Amino acid sequence: MSAFDDDSDWYHDVDPPVRPLTRPEAQALVAKHPSMSVWRVLGLQTVFGVCVALVWGVLSSQPNTLISALWGVVVVVVPGAFMARGIFGSRLGQSAGGLFVWEFLKLGLTGALMVLGAVWIRPMHWVAMLVTLVLSLKVIGVTLLLWQRRVKNSV
Repeated sequence: MSAFDDDSDWYHDVDPPVRPLTRPEAQALVAKHPSMSVWRVLGLQTVFGVCVALVWGVLSSQPNTLISALWGVVVVVVPGAFMARGIFGSRLGQSAGGLFVWEFLKLGLTGALMVLGAVWIRPMHWVAMLVTLVLSLKVIGVTLLLWQRRVKNSV
């Protein structure tokens, strides 16, 4: 007796055939679940990060603190834009393997920018740079949360 000889339901369950959507059905589905541009998120990260850096600059009244905080924005936005361009602009980004390649390159660029910042900006104000970097990164989560709420409320 094999495993397929019994009359269990899991073997006999067949999914219903998949029916292609009509144009109005597809448009309604897209309207119900709109997408957000990665470029918009990067723009929001940039604007928010620059605002945080300006607050650092005003509170500290030291130019290196402002420059360090702005460098934190660069460390977030430049690798993010590099990865977005790679994923959406090349055939390599259209696969799971390509996603890993671009993520690996993004992490390498992030590390390189951190090292360059430590070399170029003397003295580096590490707290300002790291706090601005982390807050700029958190913009993604907040933006997606607000976007999700907006979509739910509009439906």
